[in-house]
Amino acid sequence: MDRKSFLALLRRHRAIAVIRSTEVKQGLHLARAAEAGGIRLIEITWNSTDADRLVGELIQQLPHCCIGVGTVLAIADLEHAAEAGAQFCFCPHTNQALIQAAQALPIPIVPGALTPSEIVAAWQAGASAVKVFPISAVGGASYIRSLQGPLAHIPLVPTGGVSVENAAAMVEAGAIAVGISTGLFPQPAVSDRSWSAVTALSNRLTASLGAVAVKPYSDAIAAPF
Repeated sequence: MDRKSFLALLRRHRAIAVIRSTEVKQGLHLARAAEAGGIRLIEITWNSTDADRLVGELIQQLPHCCIGVGTVLAIADLEHAAEAGAQFCFCPHTNQALIQAAQALPIPIVPGALTPSEIVAAWQAGASAVKVFPISAVGGASYIRSLQGPLAHIPLVPTGGVSVENAAAMVEAGAIAVGISTGLFPQPAVSDRSWSAVTALSNRLTASLGAVAVKPYSDAIAAPF
């Protein structure tokens, strides 16, 4: 998938369900429950059990969804994920060599950053978008709004503290999309295998995000320079 196509998916769907599972069967249930609630972008963290197998099975079972990986720390992991069929990659940090490797594959990569300097550095290194992480530590939606003046040209994806209740505020503040994990997959629901609860949360999330009127992005957002 090229960068423009990936950004178009982020603009359209606005949410990435982030799954960290301890077994493949659990991961499949969580992903299917989120998909049933309208989620179309699904991230499997690379530190999930048998993450490559889970990615491959989800690509087969949910062909209308975009399946990617997260928590990628090394080039070898990125290459392994790409071999498994991953369609995008999120990282908790910014590493120029990792970004360059993703460009060569090619696979859209969203590295993590927090400060304005880090965000700009990630963007200029060739990031497809920038993951603002952990957003809960720096003020949530108000921080995203504060970044819009100087950095409105950079597509931001806040994660780390995003919930069903505050996701829409993040997008209203200027985020292109949000990454949501425990807010969509609360531990009690996962432990009880209450997949219907995950679907209900996913329905609420997609409805709230769908109600947000988002400003149009200029073509300048498609290039990091």
